[in-house]
Amino acid sequence: MEKIYVRGGTPLEGSIRVGGSKNASLPIMAACLLVKGKTVLRNVPDIRDIHTMGEMLAELGAEVRFGADGVVEIDASGFYRTSAPEEMVRKMRASFYVLGPMLARLGAARLAMPGGCDIGARPVDFHVKGMQALGAYVRTEGGIVEAYSDGLRGANIYLDFPSAGATSHIITAASLAEGTTVIENAAAEPEVIDLANFLRRLGARIEGAGTSTVTVHGVDALDVDQEYTVIPDRMEAGTYACAAAITRGDVILENVVAAHMHPVLVKLQDMGVSISTLGNNPDEPGLLRVTTKERCRAVDILAMPHPGFPTDMQQPMVALLATANGAAMVTDRVFENRFRYVGELQRMGADIRVEGRTAFVHGVEQLTGAAVTATDLRAGAALIVAALGAQGVSVVSGVEHVDRGYSALVEKLQTAGADISRGDVDSLSRMLSLA
Repeated sequence: MEKIYVRGGTPLEGSIRVGGSKNASLPIMAACLLVKGKTVLRNVPDIRDIHTMGEMLAELGAEVRFGADGVVEIDASGFYRTSAPEEMVRKMRASFYVLGPMLARLGAARLAMPGGCDIGARPVDFHVKGMQALGAYVRTEGGIVEAYSDGLRGANIYLDFPSAGATSHIITAASLAEGTTVIENAAAEPEVIDLANFLRRLGARIEGAGTSTVTVHGVDALDVDQEYTVIPDRMEAGTYACAAAITRGDVILENVVAAHMHPVLVKLQDMGVSISTLGNNPDEPGLLRVTTKERCRAVDILAMPHPGFPTDMQQPMVALLATANGAAMVTDRVFENRFRYVGELQRMGADIRVEGRTAFVHGVEQLTGAAVTATDLRAGAALIVAALGAQGVSVVSGVEHVDRGYSALVEKLQTAGADISRGDVDSLSRMLSLA
C-alpha cells in the first residue's frame, strides 16, 4: 500500500485551491435520481467517495460521466433498479441516500446497512423513521433494509437529533411526495442548504433550509437539463488553515466561503492566527489568507451540530493544539468514537489524555516525526497536519481513508512548499537521501 511521507518544519507559503464539498456533493448526486433526465454538476471533488457514488448510480441504471474540472453529468432517465450492490453500500455511509429516490420514483428499495469510517455509532434510524413518516413500509433484518411505498405523502417529522444526513435525505424524498412535509429540529449545515438550493434549481419547493424548521411542498416532477455548482469544502479549507498555522506559514486559500467556516475561523483567531478575506463577500467563494509567525495559544473546543464547531474539524484542530502554548479541552458531542487517532499523535510526542468524549491536550513545543496510521478520513488529515509541524520525517499509512475526502492533497501542499510525497518505500529513501 502507498504511504504519505512528510518532512516537517517547513512553513507553508503560497496558494492552495480548495475543491468542492464532499458532504454536499454526495446527497446532491443521489438526488439526481429524482430527475427523469440529465443534470450537470460543477465543482464536484475528484475523490474516492464521489467515484463510489457514481458507480452506485450507474449500477442503478443512471448514466454517469466524469468530466474535467469537477464536472459530473448524471442522466437518470434509465434509473430502474430497486436493489443496490451490497459491496458498494458498505463502502460508505452516504450510499444510503439513494433509498429516498428509490422510493419516490420506483416505490421499492433494498439496501445493505451502510459502511464508512469507524467513528462510532451512526445509526440510520432517523433516515428510516423519516421514510416511514412519509408513508413507506420499512423493514430492517439481517443487515438489510427493505422498503416499499405506493406513493410518498407529506408529513410532520421531528428529528430527535439534528442530523445533517437525515435532514438532507428527508428533504430529497419529500420533494416528490404528495402534499407538504415539515421537518422540525432540522440540521442547519451549509451542505443541507446547498442540497435545498440544488433541488430548488430543479423546481422543488423548499422553505427554511438553514433553520431548525424546513418545509417541503411536494411537486409532481423535477426539471431536466439543469446545471448546478456545488459549494466549496469547508472541511478541506479548515484542514489547510490548520496546516498553515502549525507550520507558522502564510497561505492564501482559494475558493473558500468564509461564512461557512465561521466557527473554525473564530477559534483560529482566538489561538492567535491572523485570518483575513481578500476583497470578496464572505458569503460567496473567494480568497482567505491564513498566517501566523508565533506559536498558537491553546483554546477549548466543543464539537456539536452547526452552527457549532464541526465534528469533522476537531481532529486537525487537536493536531494543532498539540503544539499550542497551554492546555485545552476538546469535547465531541456528535460522535462518541472520534479520538481513536490520539494514540497516533502520542507516537509523535503529543501530550493528550482521552476520557470518554473529551480529550485533554497539553501543548508541547515540538512534535517528532514517526510512523503513524490513519484510522479514518479526518484522522488521516490530523496526522498529516501534525507531520507538517513535526521535526523530522513522518510516514503516514492508511492513506486510502484520506483519499475518500481530499483530492490531490499531496500535490496541493507541495504547491505551498511542503516537503511531502506519496508512494512506496522508494519515496522514503529519496526523501532521506535529501536530508
